[in-house]
Amino acid sequence: MNTGPEYTTRLIALLQQMSTTQNDALNQVAHKCADTLQNKGLIHLFGSGHSVIPTLDAFPRYGSFVGLHPLNDPRLMWHNVLGPGGVRELLWLERTENYIDKFLDHEPLAAGDVIVIYSHSGLNAAGIDAALYAKARGLFVVAVTASSSLSRPVPHSSRQRLAHVAAVMIDTRAPVEDAIVPIDGWSRPLGGSSTVIATVISHEIVCRTGAVLASRGVTLETFVSPTVPGASLSSNDEVFAEHERYLHAARGRKLSA
Repeated sequence: MNTGPEYTTRLIALLQQMSTTQNDALNQVAHKCADTLQNKGLIHLFGSGHSVIPTLDAFPRYGSFVGLHPLNDPRLMWHNVLGPGGVRELLWLERTENYIDKFLDHEPLAAGDVIVIYSHSGLNAAGIDAALYAKARGLFVVAVTASSSLSRPVPHSSRQRLAHVAAVMIDTRAPVEDAIVPIDGWSRPLGGSSTVIATVISHEIVCRTGAVLASRGVTLETFVSPTVPGASLSSNDEVFAEHERYLHAARGRKLSA
């Protein structure tokens, strides 16, 4: 019986595929994000279900900076397995068209901003509707999704996938079934991959964007661990203050649009 690091080995292989095939797309997104942040715009991050996790791990997170704006609708994540706030409610809502605009109408999305939308399948209404909403308002739409799902039937009434709406697609390279470890005597594979890879992509965008900004002589307030030499528990006070200034400016742009 093999009890070795099968999941880790397979996941590393997928990450290597993503890294080698998506370098140009990641660099394009990083340059666009840097342009937006230099203009005091926002990088919005959106997902539903497990695809909320890459947005949460992008900001606030040690090693990330102001200008990143997770769009987290509590109705599109779960805090119960069953019952109110459970998975069945979430799965229904994220597949229901004409909901997400009610949430996004209250968010400071403005022309010139970037929105990164995470969806393993790229087929759920929440992600597609968010992309259509943002594109119509002049945002640069980035899809983090899997090419393995591009041949699946499109259930959305627009007949478009998330990847079709986006200006750039970053391919996670995750398999359509998501889980990657077959087990002898077990009828279904184990070990989900898409969320881990999408979270890595979040950090690739953060790091590459920071590198582009630094090459232009620009630095941003950065969320830092108090274990970093010279940092303390109060080091992030200015990060939160600057984040609020970014949001205040973004709300002003939306009101004047």
